[in-house]
Amino acid sequence: MNVALVKPNTERALDELFAVARDRLPGTGPVAELRQNAFDDFAKRGLPHRRLEEWKYTDLRALLREVAPLAPAPDQAALTRAAQSVKSLGIDNTQKFVLVDGVFAPQLSDLSGLDAGIHLRTLREVLEDSTNKVRADLLQTSVASDAMISLNAAMATDGLVIDVAEGAALAKPIHIVHVATNSGTSAFTRSLVKIGKGAKVTLVESFAAADGTKGYQAHDSVVVWSGDDVEIEHVRVMEDARDAANITTAIFTLGANTKLNTFNLTNGASVSRYQAFITFGGEGGTLATNGVNLLAGTRHGDTTLVVDHAVPHCASREVFRSVLDDRAHSVFQGRIIVRPDAQKTDGKMMTRALLLSDEAEASNKPELEIFADDVTCGHGATTGALDESLLFYLRARGLPEKEAQALLIAAFVGEAIESIVDDNLRDIAIAAADRWLAARG
Repeated sequence: MNVALVKPNTERALDELFAVARDRLPGTGPVAELRQNAFDDFAKRGLPHRRLEEWKYTDLRALLREVAPLAPAPDQAALTRAAQSVKSLGIDNTQKFVLVDGVFAPQLSDLSGLDAGIHLRTLREVLEDSTNKVRADLLQTSVASDAMISLNAAMATDGLVIDVAEGAALAKPIHIVHVATNSGTSAFTRSLVKIGKGAKVTLVESFAAADGTKGYQAHDSVVVWSGDDVEIEHVRVMEDARDAANITTAIFTLGANTKLNTFNLTNGASVSRYQAFITFGGEGGTLATNGVNLLAGTRHGDTTLVVDHAVPHCASREVFRSVLDDRAHSVFQGRIIVRPDAQKTDGKMMTRALLLSDEAEASNKPELEIFADDVTCGHGATTGALDESLLFYLRARGLPEKEAQALLIAAFVGEAIESIVDDNLRDIAIAAADRWLAARG
């Protein structure tokens, strides 16, 4: 008996999307071959769905429904709108590198007065350089593998390739800004940051939409390699349009005695998934990873963290907070892996969810995979509502209900936001949280 396998509509649309976009994607020879292999891998797996353990709470076959066509290269009108969006972010004193609809925009970026410790190229430039024998490697990842990582490798149109020199102490944060200006389209970007031994770097990522842009999809990957004795602060603020989709993968590989402090805030997009894979590649490393989901309406926000203690004498802390209103759904999946040789590992995670509505939902799945015996590890998860006694106390002193709730919510997420070392960036995260609170009415 012959059996015909029927693909979901979203996957058929992606087949067509890749076929149409192939000639527009940078790189020939081994790059084009790797793209095809990556897309074949995606086609074999299909869009992630709830029968996959890592995606059980975020069924993209149901949540994405359809795949948007690739966004065209931005014209002058799009760049003008993007410039207004970048200005509205209110983030000053950074070195901004702007990607508009998946394409690097030099006219909106801070290229003059570039810090001497930074060497910047665009992904498109490197992939199109036929003299670079290893250019195709920029689309490969060995730390993690899933369908959306493969799809990003197949479709990446542009991004940044940043080298930070050994011993560099950058005067300003590196700021990668993603701006969508074209409604109903998709953008695929990929950036790579290599940090030399002894350097100190602050990396900021912002996701935003130009006024009136709706229904788009952002697919991004950022890969960070660090040498030994490096200090990294990473701050990511995602404020995409309320009906957008954002699927982002971050991959960090840390050298010996490296300190990484990373923070993510999500308060936009109807569907989002931020998955971070962090590997200790050298002894003596420390990690503090913090996150906040602020979701209302029917928005779905997924934060998935995998921390791999591959070597001994490393410590990690994960603190995650979610605040949910209406029928929003927040997902936190945190996994700490301790390899057999990773003795003296110290790893802990805690996730807390605050439900402002009876219909809101929080799915928390902390996990420990321990294969060593001399470790200190633990995890916890709680879900609850606002403390009625505290709410009554504030209202009894003249505060309106919404204002009293806002104060308690700000205190709830404060532990995670206060982890941001840079005062200016901390204020940016606080302002984003305030905008979400104000939008509740």
